[in-house]
Amino acid sequence: MAEQTIVMTGASRGIGATAARRVLAENPDAHLVVLARPRARGALQTRESSTERISTIDADLLSLTSVRQAAVEVTGRIRRGALPPLGVLGLNAGAQYVTATRDSMDGYEATFAVNVLANHLLLRSFHASGATGVKAVVTVSDTHFGDLRHNLGMVPAPQWMYPQVLVRPGAFENPLSPRAGRMAYSTSKLAAIYLVHAWARRCAESWSIQSFNPGFVPSTGLGRDAGPAARFALRYVLPVLTLSPLATTQQRAGQLFKNALVGDVSGPSGAYIDRDHITSSSAESYDVGREDELWEVMESLTAPFLAEDSDL
Repeated sequence: MAEQTIVMTGASRGIGATAARRVLAENPDAHLVVLARPRARGALQTRESSTERISTIDADLLSLTSVRQAAVEVTGRIRRGALPPLGVLGLNAGAQYVTATRDSMDGYEATFAVNVLANHLLLRSFHASGATGVKAVVTVSDTHFGDLRHNLGMVPAPQWMYPQVLVRPGAFENPLSPRAGRMAYSTSKLAAIYLVHAWARRCAESWSIQSFNPGFVPSTGLGRDAGPAARFALRYVLPVLTLSPLATTQQRAGQLFKNALVGDVSGPSGAYIDRDHITSSSAESYDVGREDELWEVMESLTAPFLAEDSDL
C-alpha cells in the first residue's frame, strides 16, 4: 500500500478507537489524522503516544465553521507535504440525544447536524480540494430498517420529512420525549444512506463511497445521553446479546470498520456494508427523489462555508 493519509471522525472512543489502533498497527504506510474535540483528542494522544503516525486536529461536528476549518487544516498540510496524499476518509462519528430539540451551534437539530450535515461538509471540502482516488466510508445503522429484527424494539422507525424540516429542532411529534430523540437518530441514519447514494452517483469517476453498518454495539458511548436505566442496560444487560447474531462487540465492530476502510471488503461505490459483507440496505433507502432533495438542501446549507477565499 502506498503512503497515504487516513482521516477519521469518531476515533477517540468506541469502535472508532479500535479501528484507529488497528489501522496503525496493520498499515505501516498509513498516517492517521483524527478530527475531534480537544478533550477527546487528549484521550487519544495518551493512548497512542508511542506512534508518530497519528495527528489530531480540533473539530467540533456541532459547528460547521469548526468542521470546515479542520478540513482546511488537513488539506493545507497535505499540500505542504507535511502529510501524504489523502487516501481514505472514515466518517464514523455519530450522535444520539434523549430529545429531538437539542440544537447545534448553527441552530440545526444536533443529531442531524452531526450524522448528516457535518459529513456532507467534510465530503464536499475534501472533494473540492482536488483529491482523487479517495475511498470514503460513512458509518450508518440498521435502525434505518425500522423493523423489530433490526431495531430490537428499542428504536422507532425513521419518519422521513423534507430535509429543511428534519434539520430543524423539534421536527418530530412530542419532541421532548426520548422516543422523538431515538426517531431523530434512526431518521438521520436513513438520511446518511441517502447521502452516500447521492455522492456515489455524482463522484463515481473520482471517488468511492460506501456506508458501513456495525450492527448493534451495546458497549459504545452512543447512549451516554440516555437516562440512568437505559445506560445501565446498555452497559450491563444488553452486552449479553453479543453472544448471538443480534449484536456485535466493540472489538469486533472496530475490526470490521477497519476492514471496510482498508481491508478486503470490496463493492461498488454506494454499496452498503453490513458488518463484513455487501448487501442491500432497506427498500426505503433507495428513493432517488429523496436522495436528490437531501443533496439540494445539504448543498444549500454548506455553500456559505465553501467560499472561494477559504484557502482550499
